[in-house]
Amino acid sequence: MRRTLLGLAAAAAILHAVPAAAQTARPDQARFRELYRELVETNTTLSSGSCTQAAQQIAARLKAAGYADSRITLFSVPDHPKEGGIVAVLPGSSASAKPILLLAHIDVVEAKRADWTRDPFKLVEENGYLYARGTSDDKAMAAIWADDMVRFKESGYRPKRTIKMALTCGEETTYAFNGAQWLAQNRPDLVAAEFALNEGGGGDTDGHGKLLVQQMQVGEKAVQNFRVETRNPGGHSSQPVPDNAIYELAADLGRLAAYDFPLEMSDTTRTFFARTGATRADAIGKAMVALAANPQDKAAEAIVNTDKAYHSMLRTTCVATLLEGGHANNALPQRAAANINCRIFPGHRIEEIQAKLAEVMADPKATLTAVPPVRPTAKSPPLDAKVMGPATTLAAKYFPGVPVIPSMSTGATDGIFLEAIGIPVYGVPGPWGDPDGNGVHGLNERIEVRSLMVGRDYLTDLVKAYADKV
Repeated sequence: MRRTLLGLAAAAAILHAVPAAAQTARPDQARFRELYRELVETNTTLSSGSCTQAAQQIAARLKAAGYADSRITLFSVPDHPKEGGIVAVLPGSSASAKPILLLAHIDVVEAKRADWTRDPFKLVEENGYLYARGTSDDKAMAAIWADDMVRFKESGYRPKRTIKMALTCGEETTYAFNGAQWLAQNRPDLVAAEFALNEGGGGDTDGHGKLLVQQMQVGEKAVQNFRVETRNPGGHSSQPVPDNAIYELAADLGRLAAYDFPLEMSDTTRTFFARTGATRADAIGKAMVALAANPQDKAAEAIVNTDKAYHSMLRTTCVATLLEGGHANNALPQRAAANINCRIFPGHRIEEIQAKLAEVMADPKATLTAVPPVRPTAKSPPLDAKVMGPATTLAAKYFPGVPVIPSMSTGATDGIFLEAIGIPVYGVPGPWGDPDGNGVHGLNERIEVRSLMVGRDYLTDLVKAYADKV
């Protein structure tokens, strides 16, 4: 997971404001901190952790709040007993209103103690930040959703819509068991909803305490790896020939490097470029606005393409990421291969991109295959006013003067599996991060305490706004 960063410096005039009430510790915040601490300090890495344990701990809290066993589903599969998850249901009062789904993943990226300044699985607060693996990605959201479900039940809150929560494992590791995918394919009834709220959105700061923008992720690219391989009988290196597997692969990759997929825009990205560009006074900002108005404006495209994040938002991208070749220092190579990592613009099938790669490399002797797992075709959810409206209205309360802008992720989340079965997924605003990425997927991951607490209040009100309006 991560969202696309905006041109932050250009929007520095937008001030971050936090309601006074959010700055004062409350009893419910102390309880939340304990739930959050327990979740963060439960190791859920693939190598040595257990998502199943974390899910069971959340289940215990839900049962203590009054949920019947029939409203809680703990799931795993025999081959992956430690990669389980949980689905919980708070029934709504309306028989006709479709549910909403709160989705988050509870697995985290690996973290080596020797590399970290602090124990990555011990929550530490320093200088206004909370440090540990998963403090941001994605246990902040998972803890907020679980805390909401507990508080809603304890308070007797009865929403019009049924509220479902799915906390799953496997999002951070491509080849692991993926709980969201399993639910979509095996228990779609458990997660069926009109729409889902997920990671991928959130706020960006200038790194000095000013919140610049809140994003609503509306769509994401599909991730797919391909393997291109060249083969040759080889021979003794003392007698080289032009037909060389490594040279052939290099030529294929050279043609790929020179190719740029054509520009595309969705309703989301067109709105993103128009609104984000309007916040900037530089040449890129003006070009973004011009390109949103006329995607055929090649001069504007050339300027926007100088920003690698914006370039990626405008098209499918495919890039070589791994190489292998040869078998001995003194032998002509019999085989050479490369991994090509593609981030596919919504709406394009895997087979379509594979055919385009073959066309671009123009090498009938090479083999090109899709590397499992093969993910579903990415689908963009609608830029729906009933989703964007409440998020924008509440942002005016919690983040005065900060715009909420729809964006498309160039990365990936588990939302793609729900989109495949017809559930639109939105990465919601709320907690914010700094320009350096807050150590997500890297060393010394952190989240600002204000970000966590204010974001929690915002998301709680947002869930209620969606759940009470049919």
